[in-house]
Amino acid sequence: MSEDGTPHMKRRRFLQATSALGLAGAFGGVASATPGRNPGPKEDEILVGVAQGRDSPSDVVESAVPGNARIVHENKTLSYVAVQFPSDASETARENFIDAVTKKDRVKYAEQNATHQTLLTPNDPRFGDQYAPQQVNADTAWDTTLGSSSVTVAVVDTGAQYDHPDLSGNFASNPGYDFADDDSDPYPDVLSDEYHGTHVSGIAGGVTDNGTGTAGISDSSLINGRALDESGSGSTADIADAIEWAADQGADVINLSLGGGGYTSTMKNAVSYATNNGALVVAAAGNDGSSSVSYPAAYSECLAVSALDPDETLASYSQYGDSVELAAPGTNVLATTTEARGSYEQLSGTSMATPVVSGVAGLALAQWDLTNTELRDHLKATAVDVGLSSDKQGSGRVDAANAVGTEPGSGDGGDGGSGDSTTTTASGSLSSSYDYDDYSYSWSYSGPSKVVVELDGPSDADFDLYVNTGTTTNASPSNYDYASYTTDSQESITIDNPDDSTAMQVDVDSYSGSGSYDLTITEYK
Repeated sequence: MSEDGTPHMKRRRFLQATSALGLAGAFGGVASATPGRNPGPKEDEILVGVAQGRDSPSDVVESAVPGNARIVHENKTLSYVAVQFPSDASETARENFIDAVTKKDRVKYAEQNATHQTLLTPNDPRFGDQYAPQQVNADTAWDTTLGSSSVTVAVVDTGAQYDHPDLSGNFASNPGYDFADDDSDPYPDVLSDEYHGTHVSGIAGGVTDNGTGTAGISDSSLINGRALDESGSGSTADIADAIEWAADQGADVINLSLGGGGYTSTMKNAVSYATNNGALVVAAAGNDGSSSVSYPAAYSECLAVSALDPDETLASYSQYGDSVELAAPGTNVLATTTEARGSYEQLSGTSMATPVVSGVAGLALAQWDLTNTELRDHLKATAVDVGLSSDKQGSGRVDAANAVGTEPGSGDGGDGGSGDSTTTTASGSLSSSYDYDDYSYSWSYSGPSKVVVELDGPSDADFDLYVNTGTTTNASPSNYDYASYTTDSQESITIDNPDDSTAMQVDVDSYSGSGSYDLTITEYK
């Protein structure tokens, strides 16, 4: 219904996406392995380096290879070959070959194909007491990246002790803002009582490999929006303001280890604002053990996180439901706490699971250039199935090694799909608060994995977006399956595994004002 109560009986535009497939990027510059060559250590091989010339490395080395050995691999770019000896060949035979082959013209060296192992076990003295980083394979990811200070993780929480010896190296020079007390210092008022934000910060971004305390998941830049007081409580307004502030600071990831209060438009608008401004909002599913996810995690803009016990079963306290997208360790997680409480302690809750995901997101952004939508998909696509139902684990347990080591869009993992997508855009204009446009979108793929509907409207008006799926009934402000209605005209709706039994119905509605808009629909195979 429109605002004056009259039914929506406007024109209906039919959209069919044109072919605009965006195939996932193939791995570039990686040489394929020689057929029959197993991965892992190759202790029976000798590598022979050959000076560049018109002949291939194999041509130069071949005549020196004894009858019981063979060339099994050649890299022309680096100009070397691998010569494999039988496993029962003596060390003397290999040494004789090295001596002989290095006498040949153009042979630069010959050496054992040595075995290398990952070396980074952080020197944080209490790393051995932790399990969460190891469970999500952060220690493997650290061999590629510890994170980047160019990635910002905002923790909206209680105050954080940003001068903690295991946090100060990662907190930004301007550590944040206090929305609870309305001042520029987010430091806790009572260090013995106000420790939650320090613990959450330490899980996501405690300094790794600094010889102090514990290891955080990523060495991202941390900022703190203090929106909860020493009792652990805070108003919707303070939290919403802190989320908006974090987005305005350019936060790449916003961590919300908080919940309660039910659905509010203010909070919904805050997380929509942050999402529309490029932040990934990660939120705790809740701790009352019920089969529905609490707000703000239940907003579609938020990535909801459930908590696992150390054995990767769902924690008894963790809420769950269809909104859960990822799971992470949340029980007895050791991390920084305020120095008044002993500097380090174990805490449990979906509050602890959430910054694990935020930290992994920081690691992924240090390795890959991703939008918040792409990052969300990538974390889900690289998650590990731990054998729980989807309403308890979502796409699975977040995995740092996969998130860092898997090229986004490669098709590996659960929700990544093939990486194929198609996009269509329609432009229109609305003349007043009584005006709206209805669209019917015909699907391009059978069983699409996801669809994203985005509205870009005038800055001086308030346009809203409504969507119906699985029906031929027009969407409207009074009849919709999905909606985005912030206080501006920048709206976005993401639907995973949409119902494609009928065309999707889309309504662009003017709540107030007039002007032109662009409607973009991106469908993923």
